[in-house]
Amino acid sequence: MALFGNAHTIDSGQAQQDFARLLGHGEQVHAAYLLIRDTILFTDRRLILVDKQGITGKKVEYHSIPYRSITHFAVETAGTFDLDAELKIWVSGTPTPIEKTFTKGVDIYEVQAILTQFVAK
Repeated sequence: MALFGNAHTIDSGQAQQDFARLLGHGEQVHAAYLLIRDTILFTDRRLILVDKQGITGKKVEYHSIPYRSITHFAVETAGTFDLDAELKIWVSGTPTPIEKTFTKGVDIYEVQAILTQFVAK
């Protein structure tokens, strides 16, 4: 499904190892999703967006969004004909949301629960 540009779940333990250099001391990955070459990490401290750029993907941009900067978020569940679920996150100081699309196989309610757990602190 990654060929269609939709995120799917990856093992959080593997993501913890793969992105260990990005994580602070004691920071834990709670959930991770792969979107073709890009990765979305939900840690216990922040949301990390890993954006591979260019044809080769050797240039990588890392976005670190502390949960306290998230002003609001929305999820849209997959429907009968629309098989994708969507996540929109608004960050303070930015008028347009960050948008990510997930396959129907991803539990969008789990994504919402993770955000609720950390954003509502």
